[in-house]
Amino acid sequence: MKKILIIVPDGGMLFESAGIADILMQANQLQTEGLTGPRYQVNLATTQPHQVIHGQSGLNLLADHRLHELDPREPLDTIIITGRGQNPLEGTAVVDWLHLAAPHARRIASVCGGAMLLAQSGLLDGRRATTHWKLLDALQTEFPQVRVEGGPLYVQDGHIWTSGGVSSGFDLTLALVEEDYGFSLARDIAQDFVMYLRRPGGQLQFSRYNLRQAGASGPINDLLTWLLDNLTADLSVEKLAEKVAMSPRNFTRVFTRETGASPARYVAEARLTAARQRLEQSSDTLERIAEQTGFGNSINLRRLFEKQLHLTPGEYRQRFHCRRMA
Repeated sequence: MKKILIIVPDGGMLFESAGIADILMQANQLQTEGLTGPRYQVNLATTQPHQVIHGQSGLNLLADHRLHELDPREPLDTIIITGRGQNPLEGTAVVDWLHLAAPHARRIASVCGGAMLLAQSGLLDGRRATTHWKLLDALQTEFPQVRVEGGPLYVQDGHIWTSGGVSSGFDLTLALVEEDYGFSLARDIAQDFVMYLRRPGGQLQFSRYNLRQAGASGPINDLLTWLLDNLTADLSVEKLAEKVAMSPRNFTRVFTRETGASPARYVAEARLTAARQRLEQSSDTLERIAEQTGFGNSINLRRLFEKQLHLTPGEYRQRFHCRRMA
């Protein structure tokens, strides 16, 4: 029987930890020839002085343990961090405990912002990792030694697993079950819970549009306004620099400083954003949308979608289109 400890922050989304526990308990319920006992023993821990974990919904969970009362040297199969919480002191308590507990655990995993705590503890140094798409830039900036991957729902690097936002922890948990007990059990759980065993696409398909305009000012701000209205124009560095009367080299430096992205990356993001909006809200053909958003043709549109969002434009429309179009 594998001992699983789930560390749950106060004030977070409780369905992360509750869902993970339900998946693992379903693994115990399903019968397999030769099984003589439960596969997993699951316990919840809190850093709070009480055992009640308050959720942001107003609902509560009752933890099995207070983290400070657990001996970090006791062997565990898997430690799962489901978030970093709202209180910095809570995160510090988790990191301090992890420093002592990590050498005695076979496997360590995080969900959503929990990756920030793993990084803070040094467990992600030199490793590939992911987190919620909103935190990807922060993870890379604060912990440059981490090899951040934005696309996957979860990432395994050795005995360390990290997952993206919220429900991607369920995808990770199914993968842990499959690693522990094989494909058939993980598939059966997914079927019982009406889940994908391997959800198509990555987490960036769920990300909101992020055009970095907030810090721009003066001619760069005016240029961005013009750019968003002229996505079918020639938006090469040379042409954009010409519009603000700068040399291409100086323009690239100023633009990147004020927006946080290179001109080429910003143009690609702007066109991708416009294409996503049209796929969600119109019935135009892919070819027409590609023309309207500056991609030229549907092949270029598809190529960027697959590179950035890990799915095709058609798949994106199928999953996110407005209901009135159905």
